[in-house]
Amino acid sequence: MPVRRPPHPLRVSFLVAALAMLAPFTLDTYLPSFPAIASDLGATPHDMQRTLSDYLWAFGAMMLVYGPLSDALGRRRVVLVALLGYALASLGCALAEDIDTLVLMRAGQGMAAGAGLVIGRAFARDLFEGAEAQRVLANVMLFFAVGPAIAPIVGGWLESGFGWRSVFLFLAGLGLVILALVAAWMPESLPVDRRQPLHPGSVARAYGAMLSHPSFMLLALMFGINFGGLFLYIASAPELIYSHLGYGEHDFWRLFLPVVTGIVGGSFLAGRLAHRLAPRHTVSLGLAVLLAAASINVLVNHGGEPGAAALIAPVALYALGMALAMPSLSLMGMDLFPARRGMASALQGFMQMSSNGLIAAFVVAVLAASTLSLAWGQLAIATSSLVLWLAWNLLRARHLAG
Repeated sequence: MPVRRPPHPLRVSFLVAALAMLAPFTLDTYLPSFPAIASDLGATPHDMQRTLSDYLWAFGAMMLVYGPLSDALGRRRVVLVALLGYALASLGCALAEDIDTLVLMRAGQGMAAGAGLVIGRAFARDLFEGAEAQRVLANVMLFFAVGPAIAPIVGGWLESGFGWRSVFLFLAGLGLVILALVAAWMPESLPVDRRQPLHPGSVARAYGAMLSHPSFMLLALMFGINFGGLFLYIASAPELIYSHLGYGEHDFWRLFLPVVTGIVGGSFLAGRLAHRLAPRHTVSLGLAVLLAAASINVLVNHGGEPGAAALIAPVALYALGMALAMPSLSLMGMDLFPARRGMASALQGFMQMSSNGLIAAFVVAVLAASTLSLAWGQLAIATSSLVLWLAWNLLRARHLAG
């Protein structure tokens, strides 16, 4: 049945964040287990990076499917089926006896987990308009930030207490818990009369319209690239924690807790500024912060490898700027295609996951050996985002002048 009265914004924020949290949990919980998995399955460092990159490729590709599926069939039923698939793929990871099977099951996790991120954002946008929608998505980031904070801590405990397979059993259980929450709390937000046909030609034309829309593509690329500057450090976490800082499997919180504090701070500011600043001004402010953070990061690392506090603080500041800009970037993109919000959200997510997949597959192995190289990589990503933002503002000025 269509929703007659929207659920309370905080309940929507919590539910959407729970769906979105599967992504960081699936990425971060098993990071402390990298050495144990490699030893147990005879995996090379390249094999271990494949468990990240193949997950991200599958995640991003399936986002492009979940968008039109949810626009045609509704939000609720699609996400319920995907969550069941996630639990089964996680169980497959726990039972893997060789690295190829693990990589395959990780791809299965990615195929299923993509639904939560895409459909959650579209669900929130179905229910709320304007500044209220911006505030809800900012609240989502606040709840969402809990995931990266506790995931590696939980993973470290499970690894040391029960071994790496227990991490994936935990993820299977988490998927089932979120499935139960969705079944109990998530109404259908897309009425039948607003649904779009699931015809291949119609879907292809809709994606073609988005891909050929300069303003949308600039915003979507920024959406992906901004997170890439943070994901560079997330994907390099085993090298940072074990090699550069000399810590153990219980110490991943030393990186993730400050980063999450930055995300919480940026999300809080985004929510408070929703009724005070236009979305484009919020994006400009967030971009200024993350550029400053990336520049400081290079300066701090230029004299040699710094201590833990100096190494991590600029990354946390970058996370604050990213979290400040992300809700507005997402809303500005989805609002360009109001009848296809699911697909617009899917394409945004695809850009983000593709960026992360490229970083995990090709960039981390090149840059992770040096903290200065990582800092320069983050600055290059931030500078790319600035170029895209300047191009978007130029397009906007020409449109207003015309």
